[in-house]
Amino acid sequence: MRRARGFTLLEVIFAVGVTAMMGVLIAAAFQSGYRTKELVEQEADRYRALRTGTDRMVREISGAFVSDHYDTRRYRDQNDRPTNFIGARDRLLFTSMGHQRLYADAKESDQMVVEYYTKSAPGPGGQQRLNLIRREDSILDDRMDRGGVEDVLIENVKRLDFAYWDSDKKDWVDEWDTRRIEKKSILPVRVRITISAVDETGREARYVTQARIVLNTEIPRF
Repeated sequence: MRRARGFTLLEVIFAVGVTAMMGVLIAAAFQSGYRTKELVEQEADRYRALRTGTDRMVREISGAFVSDHYDTRRYRDQNDRPTNFIGARDRLLFTSMGHQRLYADAKESDQMVVEYYTKSAPGPGGQQRLNLIRREDSILDDRMDRGGVEDVLIENVKRLDFAYWDSDKKDWVDEWDTRRIEKKSILPVRVRITISAVDETGREARYVTQARIVLNTEIPRF
C-alpha cells in the first residue's frame, strides 16, 4: 500500500507567492483602469462645461441691444442710459434680450444686464485660480456695473479674451463702448470669444467661438 504524498512547505510557499503576485498585478490593472476612467470623466466634464458656458455666452451676446427709448428726465446723461454695450479685451458688459424667467409670476422681462469677466478664487490645495464669472441683473437702471447675482460660469481658466468686429475698419478691435458718441447707435456685428485653459496634457489650449449680434443698430425712440 502506497502512502499518500502531500505538498511540501516549499511548494506551498511558491504557490502562495504566485497567487499573491497575480493578485497584485490584477489590483494594479484595476487601479490603473480606474484612474484612467477618472481622468476621462474629468476631461469630459471639462469640455462639457466649456461647451455649455460658451453656448450660453453666444446666446446672450447674440441678444445684445441698445435703445434710444428711455426716460430722458431720469437719464439725462448719455453715459447713464439703461442700455449700453461696453466691451474691453478681458471684460464685457451689455444689455441683452436673452433673459429667461425661472418663475411664471416673476415680475421680469426678457431684458437683462450681463457681464462676463475673470475673478481669482482659491482652488484645490489653496492655490489661486481664475474662474470665468457671469453677473446678471434682471433690472435695468442707471448703474449697469452694480447689482445682480454673480455665478461661476467656467472654472479654472487661464485667460478670457474678447474681440469685436468693426464693419467700417473691416477688422477686429479690442474694445467697443456705446457711451462714446461715435459708437452710440451701433454694435459690433460679431463678437469673438477666446477662452484659454489647460488641456489634458497640461498645456494651455485656446477655445474660440463667435457670436453674431442680431440687433446691431440702436432701437429708435418712438
